[in-house]
Amino acid sequence: MAESALNTPRPNYTLGTVLTAMVTPFKDNGEVDYEATAKLANKLVDDGCDGLVVTGTTGETSTLTDEENLAMFAAVRDAVGDRAKIIAGTGTNDTRHSISLSQRAAALGGIDGLLLVTPYYNKPSQAGVKAHFEAVASATDLPVMLYDIPGRAGIPIEPETIIELSKHQNIVALKDAKADYQSTTTVLGATDLDVYSGDDGLTLPLMAAGAVGVVSVTAHIAAAQYRILVDAMLAGDLATARATHFALDPIQRAVMSHIQGAVSAKHILHWQGVLPNTVVRLPLVAPSEAELDSIRTDLREGGWEL
Repeated sequence: MAESALNTPRPNYTLGTVLTAMVTPFKDNGEVDYEATAKLANKLVDDGCDGLVVTGTTGETSTLTDEENLAMFAAVRDAVGDRAKIIAGTGTNDTRHSISLSQRAAALGGIDGLLLVTPYYNKPSQAGVKAHFEAVASATDLPVMLYDIPGRAGIPIEPETIIELSKHQNIVALKDAKADYQSTTTVLGATDLDVYSGDDGLTLPLMAAGAVGVVSVTAHIAAAQYRILVDAMLAGDLATARATHFALDPIQRAVMSHIQGAVSAKHILHWQGVLPNTVVRLPLVAPSEAELDSIRTDLREGGWEL
């Protein structure tokens, strides 16, 4: 390992390096629990996150009203202040709606960036995808992170489209949940975007190609480990990063392999005493006992007893 890599301080990326895609806590009656939200946000920052994505897809954003989204942004902002970057999930499959929500988020103040997911279900052409992102990115002065997740959106953002979008002054980052290493490589080689792994288990290989960090669901319960992995990769300490990568594997499987990530994360956080309940909104539902047993089995493999 090069001595210079060991002595290189962590870069100050625009939107951070270890980001949690936060769940949205609910009360027993299904209302948003802003007190639990603030508690969770502070815990995540204390554990090592320098960025929080609020009401992205893991935050059940499609079941929230605009007022609830905005109140979530404000609750997290007020809880952590300038201790972490606050990235507001304002992307929808309706360009006008996305513009309106983005502008209202920007007007709150204290929001550091926007997460814009690929417009889902409509299945626009790549020209439509490009026009959508450019319109929303132009609606505020906030930095934008594109979110490429074809498994949810139904379509990818093709590398050529991402390269064109990277020329927009406000589009600075990409959350890459495509699981297509060639596509990631093409984007990293042709742009100066800050690329983040959107697949928890691919953090190490994507950073090896030049990604700057991760936007993680598993970081709800393992932020400190992701902090070690990401910092090690940024410093060129592959041995530490690799060891942490393998240690995280059963924890990642517990959160991401059996049921929808928001559901599993809420259950584990409840077992830890961080959240008061495990409430999700339909169409998400509670897991079966067999699914919960699978989660516990993976956690035990990772050295956890809950």
